[in-house]
Amino acid sequence: MSKKILLNSKEINIILHRLACQLIENHNNFKNTVLIGIQPRGTFLAERLVTILKDEYHISNIEFGQLDITFYRDDFRRREAPLEANKTNINFIVEDKNVVFIDDVLFSGRSIRAALTAIQSFGRPTNIELLVLIDRRFSRHLPIQPDYRGRQVDVINEEKVTVNWKERDGKDAVYIINK
Repeated sequence: MSKKILLNSKEINIILHRLACQLIENHNNFKNTVLIGIQPRGTFLAERLVTILKDEYHISNIEFGQLDITFYRDDFRRREAPLEANKTNINFIVEDKNVVFIDDVLFSGRSIRAALTAIQSFGRPTNIELLVLIDRRFSRHLPIQPDYRGRQVDVINEEKVTVNWKERDGKDAVYIINK
């Protein structure tokens, strides 16, 4: 198994700031926009973006939530090992709001499809956008594309993209792992 670094900590930081600026360009003061991190790994990216928006761009009224999609996945009962549910933490209604889903890697599109189903429990959004750190563009099984992407990568299906966050893994890095 070989492991190649795709992004280091400095490159991730630059990308996060660029993504934050793109969100500001499209959503201005976030008055009618909510950010939702998709559990489990999208929440690290979402929390980091919220911190940048609040601390560096002084946007104080950001509504942020975390969405667990475990029971909405189409492979929920097909796996040998049972999936572990995470916590959904959305204490607001998304009715008539602009929703930005945030996830670390866009691979097949199945997680986003599950998120689209799961969010309906919280109202009917006006618009839904997708922000991802890594877009594996040639791996899609569903017609889902990100509105915001940190980096687009072309990897073959046997290769895996792994995102490490300092909050969980000790350092920020993105790797391509060849099995």
